[in-house]
Amino acid sequence: MIRSVFPSVVLAIVGASAGAGCGGAVGPGGAPAAPTQSAQPLPAPTAGPGDTPATTAPEPSALPPPAAAENAKPSVQVTPPSPEGNPFVGAHFYIDPSFVAEVESSIKESPADAALLKKVQAYPTAVWLSSIKAAGTVSKTLDNALAQQKKEGQPVVTVFAVYDLPDRDCAAVASNGELGTAKGGEKRYAKEFIDKIAASFKAHPKQRIVAIVEPDSLANVATNLKQYPKCAAAEQAYRHSIAYAIKALAMPNVSLYLDAAHAGWLGWKNNREKIAKIFSEVLAEAGGVDKIRGFATNVSNYDTLTPGDLRNLDPTDPAKDELDYVKILDESLTEAGMVGKGFIVDTSRNGRAGIRTKSGSWCNVKGAGLGERPQASPAPLLDAYYWIKPPGEADGGSDPAKPGFDENCGPKSPDAEQGGPPAGGWFSKYFVELAKNANPPL
Repeated sequence: MIRSVFPSVVLAIVGASAGAGCGGAVGPGGAPAAPTQSAQPLPAPTAGPGDTPATTAPEPSALPPPAAAENAKPSVQVTPPSPEGNPFVGAHFYIDPSFVAEVESSIKESPADAALLKKVQAYPTAVWLSSIKAAGTVSKTLDNALAQQKKEGQPVVTVFAVYDLPDRDCAAVASNGELGTAKGGEKRYAKEFIDKIAASFKAHPKQRIVAIVEPDSLANVATNLKQYPKCAAAEQAYRHSIAYAIKALAMPNVSLYLDAAHAGWLGWKNNREKIAKIFSEVLAEAGGVDKIRGFATNVSNYDTLTPGDLRNLDPTDPAKDELDYVKILDESLTEAGMVGKGFIVDTSRNGRAGIRTKSGSWCNVKGAGLGERPQASPAPLLDAYYWIKPPGEADGGSDPAKPGFDENCGPKSPDAEQGGPPAGGWFSKYFVELAKNANPPL
């Protein structure tokens, strides 16, 4: 995964590795097919000569009208999240030196695009914790963020993606992890992974930290138990491990966000009701709904903010784009007692619509572009747009003869860019295209 270093807020994502595709689209039956704004906001993008966005940039001031209500049921009155609790507000973002170095490698390979690519280095990405070894780097990352915070005299937010569940990525093979439920993985996850991260967070009480918990995890419990035996076997480990992680990582300076998949996966009412019930049960085991700040959507995925592909790719999905999904998911969560939660939407690669032949395509999708720049409170319900998936890190390998191959990334997948390394590896050619296709333009 990529690591970012920027001035003041730390986000932690618990679950999938930076290389995860976080993709599987799921139909109605459940079978797959952030006080005031920052004193120094990130620079506004400007269009270069000849640059024309592939889609109209989403209006930042408000969500689009929700899709037609299912079963003509009246809309639920949703309580907006408290602005005082948004960790992104009034803070700078940590820029990961490792990500900067990866971009620099692409600049050396593509010197003609150097001016464009250097612009990307100014933006933050999440720091992925996808192994026990990676958990040992948290203190150093936070020390770097603290130095930045002292230098700039502003809070700095650091974002982490926590992603090392036992039997991780149970419905795919691109990002299978190091721990197994049959080999004491649940105990190791708690003691060697989460406890290590928690100790580092506790040692940095004056820094803002955001943790996004286990991408591609509980959504698999909601929809993939029947189709994938590995998911069924991992269900209890997923539930108990995530509850343990929430309980251990919940601290005054840490804002936790549970992964909530995306519009093309859980947009249908049946799926939203399932995931809301699962969230409620896991949070009860963790000590209550107040343990988390909210939910993260579209992690490592490509669903546009608005207008969305789904109205064409799957007209049965009531969530036509990612902002629409946030709106109706919040209604489902409110009905289940999870009121006033904030949302983070991953906009690292969702700048362009019309690039997929099916909503379930999740691996190194051809034609993708960087989306909205990371920013606090961009719209109602939203704590932030953020680049959770470091753009340029591969979702999975495309060579059937090499380790890390996933058929969703290979030559038989019409939407996948070929030549990709295993999940989390730097895919330079793909990164350059993401920058060129950015919408809004860099």
